[in-house]
Amino acid sequence: MTSGGGVLIAGCGYVGTALGVALAADGVAVWGLRRRTEGLPTAIQPVSADLYDCRSLDGLPEGLRAIVYAASPGGRDEQSYADAYVRGLENVIEASVSRGERPERLVLVSSTSVYAQDDGSWVDEGSPAEPAEGTGRRILEGERLVASAPFTGVTLRLAGIYGPGRTRLLEQVRSGEARIPRDEPRYTNRIHRDDCAGAIVHLLALATPDALYLGVDREPAPIADVQRWLAAELGVPAPPAEADPENVQDSPSARRNRSNKRCKNDRLIASGYVFRYPTFREGYRAILRS
Repeated sequence: MTSGGGVLIAGCGYVGTALGVALAADGVAVWGLRRRTEGLPTAIQPVSADLYDCRSLDGLPEGLRAIVYAASPGGRDEQSYADAYVRGLENVIEASVSRGERPERLVLVSSTSVYAQDDGSWVDEGSPAEPAEGTGRRILEGERLVASAPFTGVTLRLAGIYGPGRTRLLEQVRSGEARIPRDEPRYTNRIHRDDCAGAIVHLLALATPDALYLGVDREPAPIADVQRWLAAELGVPAPPAEADPENVQDSPSARRNRSNKRCKNDRLIASGYVFRYPTFREGYRAILRS
């Protein structure tokens, strides 16, 4: 992107806050939009607004270089996803257009849950995205909004996000609550929060990005392998096998859909991004040592 202006993070939550801190460290002016801005790091300029209320978006900063839309649904039902990925996104785009804003880039933080493949097959940006549930269809609707926006749109489909404060799988293994599914291998995909932020920073800087990228680390892994590895690192017994355990993935949407696919990050790697945590091993070791 050219110099000047700043970046608005609409939906400045878990990933957005890490992104804002990373951008600010590079000297970029960053605004973080969310309903309640208390607790935002001082490096992020607060914008108190409701994505679902058009009128509250009248005070968006001017002259933005880019907008990153990273809103999370408030629930697991289809309406919550429609609000987050369609209604809120429409409002942000409309607020920008109506004020004559022309940011150089709009990045949507999306999800690999749009892939319904459940046979352990490999998927990439060219694989069919045919979600079986309405929540996934609403995510795709948001992706289409980005593709049709009057500025360059980029969609980043993230896998299950883990990192500081998101250690449910680790704690389940530590406590002995974790169970290994009997129908192994059940492949899972994940990405550390810091690589979510790093990948977005990278995509904002690319001169001519592709329209779609998968944000996953370099090693899709059977959930049993991850659980057993964590148990060894923690020095606790490996989880026992159990038919259809309630929680088999550290991403809520993936748990719900009983996902079983292997996501490729070749396009993101080819674009020049270097992962801080290439696999779950590096990522979880950093958490355990913190």
